[in-house]
Amino acid sequence: MSASVSVSRPESFQIKGTLLPLTVLELRTFKLEIIDSELRAKVATSPSFFAGNPVVISFEVLSETESQNVNLEKLSQLCRQLGFIVVGIKIAGTFFEAQAKTLGLAVFTPGRNKNAASKSEALDVADTPAPEDSNNAVNDEREVEQPGSAPVANAEPIPAKVIDEPVRSGQQIYVPGDMIILSSVSAGAEVLAGGSIHVYGPLRGRALAGVQGIESARIFCQSQEAELISIAGHFMIDEELRNAHWREPVQAWLQGDILKVDKI
Repeated sequence: MSASVSVSRPESFQIKGTLLPLTVLELRTFKLEIIDSELRAKVATSPSFFAGNPVVISFEVLSETESQNVNLEKLSQLCRQLGFIVVGIKIAGTFFEAQAKTLGLAVFTPGRNKNAASKSEALDVADTPAPEDSNNAVNDEREVEQPGSAPVANAEPIPAKVIDEPVRSGQQIYVPGDMIILSSVSAGAEVLAGGSIHVYGPLRGRALAGVQGIESARIFCQSQEAELISIAGHFMIDEELRNAHWREPVQAWLQGDILKVDKI
């Protein structure tokens, strides 16, 4: 007779995996004075949007020669001066691990789709522990394939998730496939999909499609009033979107490395 084993569950906390948006600062050079100038100019376009944003610094596409010149401490200081909160680095090798450990930063490694990940400019998604979901955080219960896992032969396509109620301010919804919203997305709400996003109403919050690096994903909405739209890490914020068919029915897609928005 086998003995049963019981494991006590802590009452004070629960550790769970979830998907949260993180800004990815992908370095294409390490000339610190150029990074300083261009990053300050970018932040100046929308200080309130970037202030307090958690950021992961990516070195995936940096050349080996330039990698030798990286001073992670100085770069982290620059990011903090501009209001970012540096939480980690994203690397393909082990060169920066010692510096990251000294600075108390997490180390993220690329997933299977390295090509898509290396093109990501911002608003990547990473798994992080989080408190138990409340009514303000709705997640699809289907299992999400983790980066690095082997593809399943003849896998069934992920069905689209239909949401028939308004997505309200403070809510965050993630689905691994396509997302179809039959109502509106309020300001302060956030919807994330591994595939495309369809909003049959006003889009006033944030919409992030192709979050696993699928560059063919698209975003459709009946009234474009978004705070942010993003496809496979390429994004536009509200200051730019106000000049992109504001309050009109639109679709957004990637054309090369350029995020395009046009009327339907």
